[in-house]
Formats: sequence, C-alpha cells, structure tokens
Amino acid sequence: MLTILFDGFAYGMLLFVLACGLSITLGLMNFINLAHGAFAMAGGYLTVVLMNRYGVSFFLCLPAGFIATAFLGAILERTLYVHLYGKSHLDQVLFSIGLVFMAMSAIDYFMGAQQQLITLPDSLRGRIDLFGISIGVYRLFVIGICLLLAVALQLVLSKTRFGSQLRAAVDDPRVAQGLGINVNLIFSLTFAFGSGLAGLGGVLGAEILGLDPGFPVKFMIYFLVVISVGGTTTLTGPFLASILLGIADVAGKYYMPKIGSFIIYTIMVLVLIWRPQGLFGRATAR
Repeated sequence: MLTILFDGFAYGMLLFVLACGLSITLGLMNFINLAHGAFAMAGGYLTVVLMNRYGVSFFLCLPAGFIATAFLGAILERTLYVHLYGKSHLDQVLFSIGLVFMAMSAIDYFMGAQQQLITLPDSLRGRIDLFGISIGVYRLFVIGICLLLAVALQLVLSKTRFGSQLRAAVDDPRVAQGLGINVNLIFSLTFAFGSGLAGLGGVLGAEILGLDPGFPVKFMIYFLVVISVGGTTTLTGPFLASILLGIADVAGKYYMPKIGSFIIYTIMVLVLIWRPQGLFGRATAR
C-alpha cells in the first residue's frame, strides 16, 4: 500500500510539472493553450534524439529540454500566440488544437508512429528500501526535482518583482504599461517559461509515461483535469490536485484495473459539482 502511495505521489508530481505551465498561461495570462502537451512532447522527443542518436547524458537532456522548448515557446508566442490574446476563448481553443494536430503529424512523419524508448543512467535505475517501502530510484529523483520546482515557482510568483509585474500586467495591461512595465516582454517570458516547464516534464515523463505522436491528446485530458480540480488562481491548487489525482489514478488501476482509469474523472465531476471554480479557485461574482 505504501509503495502504491509513493508511486502515485511520484506520478502526481510529474503531472504537476506537466500541467503547471498550462496553469500559468491559463490562470495568470487568461489564455487557453491546449497545445501545451505538444511542448511536452517536443521535450520528450528531443531527449530521445539526443540520447539515442548522439549519446548525450540524460542529466544534460533536462536543461536542454527546458531551454529548447522555452525558446520554441518564445518564438511561437511572438509570431502566432500574440495575435490571439484579445480573441475569444473559443478562438484560442481552436487555434491551439490546430497546433496540436500539426505537431502530431510532424512527429509521425519524422519519427514514426512507434513508441519511443530511452535508457536511464545506471544511477537512476533499480529500487531501494526506505522505511520498509520499496522505492524506485527514478521516481524518487522525479519527486525531488518536482518539489524543488514547485517551491521555486511559488517564490518567483509571490515574492519577486517579476511576479508582481506579471499580476499587474494581467489585471490591467494599460495601467501596467503606464507604470513602465513592458507587458509584451512579461507575457513572452511567462509563456516561454511555461513552455519550458512542459518540455522539462516531457523529458522526465518520457520513461514513465511513454512517448508517441499521440502524447499531446492522450495527456491533454489529464492536464485539464488537474487545472479543473485545483483551480487556476494559485499554484497550490494544481499542486495538491496533481498529488490527489496521481495517487487516485495509480491506486485505482492497481486495485480496480477494469475501471481504475475512470476514478480521476469521478473525482473531477464531484469536485466541480461541489466547487465549480476548483478546490483553490476563487469564485467569480454572478
């Protein structure tokens, strides 16, 4: 039981890193970017190419995946996404869904439809016994990385000048510009950072989640469930929602394999009936 809880916690941490970039763009920038999973897929496939074709260390692929997808996000934000900021949410959804299918087709053409595999370093393989719990070394590594990211993100958004400028730019861009804040730069950096987090999640998840051209669609639902359950006004909500859903998903598939995959959707429905804005979201006035 404790092993299942641990594996579920590790899975939840991975979901958080994959979904928190979407939480930032949706909750702070008010932009629905359903192509978020495509950036995660890009980070994963970059890792596959670097490791399997060029022999690059997995540990170097972590910063490479973040930097490459952040750079890609910055380019797309300035050339494509910026034109959708003032559009309706429906336009944003249709636009980002189109990018998803373009990315899937491109990956299928260049990399093939088969699932891609990576070989972890020897130092991250195997299991260890800790307090009577059999713990996967790689899952322990994932938990450590994700916890550090969660703490760093919370500090950046709540304690730094950049976080204050971002909130001001979202609340009233015209006033923010009048105060000397470069709103375009703030949005570009935020979008790029969120894309980089997705890419990093793709690197970390390549071994656990599997990697194929259908990755963005397969896990898009999971990202949206995390955001729906946790809310978008804070990072605490998606963080706790990721843990809850990760444990529920792993435990459900272990104890009830035939219906285990429906457990997280049941949780989502119950939470949204009780709190439509999510567990930690702020209710809007009617």
